[in-house]
Amino acid sequence: MTFTNTETRYGGITKIFHWLTALLILSMIPLGMIAKDMPFGTDAELAQKALLFSVHKTVGVAVFAVALARILWAASQPRPGLLNADNKPEAFLAELVHWLLYASLVLVPLTGWIEHAATSGFAPIWWPFGQSLPFIPKDEALAHRFAALHSVAAKALLFAVALHFVGALKHHVIDRDATLRRMLFLSIPDPVLPHQNHSALPGIVAGALYAAVLGLGVTLGFAEEAKNQRPAPGLDQLASDWIVTEGRIGIALSQFGNALEGQFDDWTAAIAFDETPVDGKNGTVEARINIGSLTLGSVTQQALGADFFNVSGFPTATFAADILPVERGYIARGTLTLKGHEVPVDLPFTLVIEGDTAQMSGTVALDRRSYGIGETYADESTIGFGVAVSIALTAKRSPP
Repeated sequence: MTFTNTETRYGGITKIFHWLTALLILSMIPLGMIAKDMPFGTDAELAQKALLFSVHKTVGVAVFAVALARILWAASQPRPGLLNADNKPEAFLAELVHWLLYASLVLVPLTGWIEHAATSGFAPIWWPFGQSLPFIPKDEALAHRFAALHSVAAKALLFAVALHFVGALKHHVIDRDATLRRMLFLSIPDPVLPHQNHSALPGIVAGALYAAVLGLGVTLGFAEEAKNQRPAPGLDQLASDWIVTEGRIGIALSQFGNALEGQFDDWTAAIAFDETPVDGKNGTVEARINIGSLTLGSVTQQALGADFFNVSGFPTATFAADILPVERGYIARGTLTLKGHEVPVDLPFTLVIEGDTAQMSGTVALDRRSYGIGETYADESTIGFGVAVSIALTAKRSPP
């Protein structure tokens, strides 16, 4: 067996690429379908779902690498002629499926990889270089768009694979020619080829079909984004001596041993503060947080569900505290009311005031179990108990 192609037969390297690709595809697609439909209401279920998704994604990256190598190898080799080239409609369809398969083998794993890179949390890729891609930011909207592209491209791949399989069976069972046997590791005589009609039309048609597929994916992505888009911030601004002009409330936790970060986009605060303490305190603060404004990577919807924040039952969290001076900065000592639980919290923070502008930053460690969050996830190997809450803001003193 030779390793390179000839005009009449496939070489050993091409055959290896072909069957390795088939094995990877037949592993990747069922894994993704099973993982997508699995529940995740307990530690064990979430761990199993994440495991299958990690395998699916890891195999997908392998498919992408093998597909690129296969395409580069094919470009350097003569392509054996079609045994049915004299049947022009059938030959056209064979060439069309060939181009659709090559496009799918690149676009399906690539769109899935971009979706993964644009989000955070849940089911890492096991290749050491797999978690991010150049020029791809962490952006939930971008992830939704490429998720839609990945879905329609995967369906196009399934369609092309089905046509390829049916065509191979037709050649082997009905036509009884050597089309399938040429791709097996068998020693067979060189077939006699009919006149070959080389044309760019199958590639052009395949390109047009894939442009339509990607257009559908983009449309579905924007539709899904619009469907999931949260309404405008619903909290009314609290009356305050200091008006927050910009700020961020972020959270960080561990999921399967990996860092997962998110933030609340809608919150308001009533702040009373004076540099000179009165009766041992510098002021008070009351902050209200719109729980539904949370973004937490790929697990946002899960985090808002009944097992975790239960946004439908408890749409708002409140932190009310006295501001007290300490040796290094200040501490907001009060109560955080979240998901119906009232828990004492001390938030240490630093404060810099220049004229009528104040800049504050602080971090506090919470335990999700204190608030009944993720009660069915009792094992830190899936979701850590500790949650770091970070607050940074700039505020302007209200005019008298």
